[in-house]
Amino acid sequence: MRNEKILLEAQFDSAVRYYVISIVLVLALTVVGIPLMIIFVPMVYILRTIEYKHIECTLLERTLRVRRGVLNKTEKTVPLDKITDLGITQGPIMRLCGVEAISVETAGQSSGLGSALVMLVGVRNAKDFRDAVLDQRDSLSDGKPSKREAVEEEPQSGSTEVLRDIRDTLVRIEKKLDK
Repeated sequence: MRNEKILLEAQFDSAVRYYVISIVLVLALTVVGIPLMIIFVPMVYILRTIEYKHIECTLLERTLRVRRGVLNKTEKTVPLDKITDLGITQGPIMRLCGVEAISVETAGQSSGLGSALVMLVGVRNAKDFRDAVLDQRDSLSDGKPSKREAVEEEPQSGSTEVLRDIRDTLVRIEKKLDK
C-alpha cells in the first residue's frame, strides 16, 4: 500500500430514510407495488443501514479512496489529477431528508446519465468536502506543494551548486555548437 497521508475523511449521515421514502413512492404508484411494500421497505431499511456502517471516503495527498460493501467489498482509488468534476446533487426527496450526494467524474470516462465514477449519497458537509478535494487537486496541478507538504518540506542544500553546474555545462555545449 502506498504511504500517502490522510488529509480528510468524509463523514456520512445515514441516508436510509431517503432510500425508504424513495422505494415507498415508487411502489405506491402501482397497484402491484403496494403489497410488495411489506417485503421491500424492511429489506431496504436493513440493507441500507448495514451499508452505511461500511462506507468510507478518504482524501489522501494524491488520491481519493472510496471503500464500501459488506459481503462484496469494493475499493476505488481515484487519482486527484484525473478528477474533472465533483458534482453535488440534492433532489426534492433528498432535500426533505437533509441528504446530499457527491458524484466524482474523471477524465476519460464515458459521459451520459448516471455516468459518475463514484456516487456518494449522504456525505455530511458535502460542499466543504468537495472544496477540500478540489483544493488538493489544484495544489497538485499548480506544482505548488499543498499546505501540509509546505510545512514539512525542508530546504535542500546544494541545489544552487547543481544549477550552476548545469548552467556551466550548457554554456560549454553552446560554445562547441557555435564553432
